Amino acid sequence: MVSPKNTPPASSSHAHRIIIEGMTLKGRAFRPSDWAERLCGVMSTFGGDQQMRYSRYVRPVMLDGVRCVIVEPALIDIEPRAYRFLLDFASDNELVVIDPTIPAEGDFCPVPGNALEKLAG
Repeated sequence: MVSPKNTPPASSSHAHRIIIEGMTLKGRAFRPSDWAERLCGVMSTFGGDQQMRYSRYVRPVMLDGVRCVIVEPALIDIEPRAYRFLLDFASDNELVVIDPTIPAEGDFCPVPGNALEKLAG
């Protein structure tokens, strides 16, 4: 488990995705069930067709049945306050944050299987 407070400072060399899981540090599913869509909606826009479009830097996904939010590394440089807001949200709600650059503690495996590999590319 990674605490958002331990996340390295913003820099362009910080080139990896952060995953905020819809699972608390105590192992409970985070509620409401549409939390990821709501959180990503903060940074969404509406197109000419009046359809909401998520930011390419913050998007909701399902990883092995768990709602998550993927935060792209470019957001750190583009809008550091938005990046900090997302990590503070995760911290305030005691959500699991997966930072591939920080080793997991103990035998904890935050994302089962090869879910992280599915996100590559």
